[in-house]
Amino acid sequence: MTSDAQREIDERTNLTSSNKFELLLFRLGKDAHGDKAELFGINVFKVREIVEMPKITAIIGAARGVLGVVNLRGQVIQVIDLPYIVGCQPQTGLNIMLVTEFARHTLAFAVEAVEEIVRLDWTQVLAADGNAASGMVTSIARLDGDVDNTRLVQVLDVEAIQRRVSPTPEQEVDPHSIGPELGLPPGTVVLAADDSPMARTLMEKSLEAMGAPYIMTRSGKEAWERLQEIEKEAQKAGQTVQDKVALVLTDLEMPEMDGFTLTRNIKQDGRFKGIPVVIHSSLSGTTNEDHVRSVGADAYVAKFAPKELAETLRTVMSR
Repeated sequence: MTSDAQREIDERTNLTSSNKFELLLFRLGKDAHGDKAELFGINVFKVREIVEMPKITAIIGAARGVLGVVNLRGQVIQVIDLPYIVGCQPQTGLNIMLVTEFARHTLAFAVEAVEEIVRLDWTQVLAADGNAASGMVTSIARLDGDVDNTRLVQVLDVEAIQRRVSPTPEQEVDPHSIGPELGLPPGTVVLAADDSPMARTLMEKSLEAMGAPYIMTRSGKEAWERLQEIEKEAQKAGQTVQDKVALVLTDLEMPEMDGFTLTRNIKQDGRFKGIPVVIHSSLSGTTNEDHVRSVGADAYVAKFAPKELAETLRTVMSR
């Protein structure tokens, strides 16, 4: 590995300590009205490589939106027609394939064109709830900061798209196989944070199956503010925040404040000493799990595996 390549990897790794990330921008073609070719984005940490569209082998009985599979250096990878899923019409064809890794899955997305990689602060990203059609967009990124007429990018919820096109059985919440209840101390809750509506629904079902009361938030910032509010309420009642919050369960990629920053805030604040933090993220892989340990999280579990999530939470609480 060259020193330049290693430097680039180190720079991207260090972004996690400053509430920043990099977004790969791409286009899918004109929208349903036929007058615009909007920008879309995906976190660079989820992109393994970008290649010119190879020969695709169609699969009999494949779901709509699945183009088929490709053989990439000995690995057979499913290819999703992203413009079709989102409702865009490519003008020059499906020219580029984005090979992604997330939630311990490898999946390829066909797109029309790749634009550039931009470095952003999570404060430039706003939750898309109520604005995004069919839950396929988690957030809206402002490329030029908080100014009028800035370029906007729709950050796609690739986990929701993957689940919609080709769900796997292990992603389903089965109360009968999830195991015994979590057994939180009386009066305490799990404080959870995730910006994806689909992920929040799965987390809620999992926590309910575990018999765990919870407070659900949509970003690290919202979770951090809620935790501080709970601490003040506990003080007024002559209690500690630990009497109210048994555990924090957080995603990593979130608008305004990411899960790395939320975890650091909690672990570096004496008021919250002893509250475990579990990272629940689709940013799977050794590098991201190393990042999790570096900010002091008590455990990491990849999305979406309800049984594994339940086992992890029970292990953490038993400590």
